[in-house]
Amino acid sequence: MERDVVVSDPAAAGSSSSSSAASFADTRVICRVCQKQFAQYTCPRCNARYCSLPCYKGHSVQCTESFMRENVMDELKQMQPEDESKKKMLDILKRLHLEEEMESDGEDESILSEELIQKVMSGEEIKLEDLTDDEIKQFRQALASGELSKMIEPWTPWWKKPSARSISLSPDGSQLIRQVSVEDTATSDPMTDQEPSINEIPEGPESPLPSLKQLTRAEPSPLLAVHLVDILYSYCFTLRLYNGDWHSDPLGASTVALSMSKVMGEDAKPETVPEALTACIEETCSPAYRHTGGFSFAIGLVDDIISILSLGHNALVCALSDFHRLIEAGKSMLKAEKVGKMGSVQSSSKLRGAARKLFFMTCWVHEQPDEAWPPLARIVEVQKASLEELDAGNRKTDGKSKQQSKVLIEEL
Repeated sequence: MERDVVVSDPAAAGSSSSSSAASFADTRVICRVCQKQFAQYTCPRCNARYCSLPCYKGHSVQCTESFMRENVMDELKQMQPEDESKKKMLDILKRLHLEEEMESDGEDESILSEELIQKVMSGEEIKLEDLTDDEIKQFRQALASGELSKMIEPWTPWWKKPSARSISLSPDGSQLIRQVSVEDTATSDPMTDQEPSINEIPEGPESPLPSLKQLTRAEPSPLLAVHLVDILYSYCFTLRLYNGDWHSDPLGASTVALSMSKVMGEDAKPETVPEALTACIEETCSPAYRHTGGFSFAIGLVDDIISILSLGHNALVCALSDFHRLIEAGKSMLKAEKVGKMGSVQSSSKLRGAARKLFFMTCWVHEQPDEAWPPLARIVEVQKASLEELDAGNRKTDGKSKQQSKVLIEEL
């Protein structure tokens, strides 16, 4: 069996006055992988001593693969057909389908007048005081139903672009190349500047990411991978809702993000991927956000999560960094605006907490091996298929119920 190489300090060994604690502190183990640096970490599976993330990845393929395989199997075992998440999702789908039917029964052919549509399409500024009472009512109905959003050119998410497959970051997690414009060299006020341009791929962290040991003495929660799914759902939802441009309203975007993420907004701690996704989808199908597309929109967001996870480490770090910048911009805007004192304090506290969680999550993701993400993506894929199957079955049941009701009415 391979033995660890131990290096002792001769000065410490030769000193008769040195205590046993000092001797222990001066005895260090060489990394078993590179045989160059002192080992600071221990593999929980085989107890091999290693010095860094690259050495952990290379110390034993069997360790890393079996560890992730066990995580996947444990997660899949929890996806039972009669679990609480599935029952809750069925209730959400039944309620959503019922509301859709009620809305479609009382729906007019066109909510907006032709004249109002032309004004919107031409980019003309519309003020509520310029509209009649009927037009105001029509405009608000169109806003709530999502009719206006159909007139906007659809946004292609950065994680769907080919360039997302070749993101490069430095070993410490920071951005390798940062775009510098003329405006960057001048002193500016972030609250009065014009909107920043949207890069095709969001930049990574501006400075090196600290290790988790520098942030906390406690061991990271084993549920962080589940919480990451919740956070990615909220990020994708917010960007799609704002058509990729959260810079136009950072405070509004950060408020939406916190309402969608139960981990950041309510300090929830979901224990499984189905539980995390169910809470997010329930919020998406709620009256506040149902106009975005309901369940079909939610399924698209789950697919977005799979895409980002499949892109791997660098894409995840960039997504979380972009999300962190969004929350920080919301904090700055909240501080600059004249908001009610009590509401401002509560909102500011939530945004600070969300920013801390995002930064910690970014550091945690940076330290994980590349092998961590394909299994997690697979878990989300399985859950997506389960949700689609559940929806199809629910619609089939609804269809049979309608047919039976129709036959009964005809008989009567």
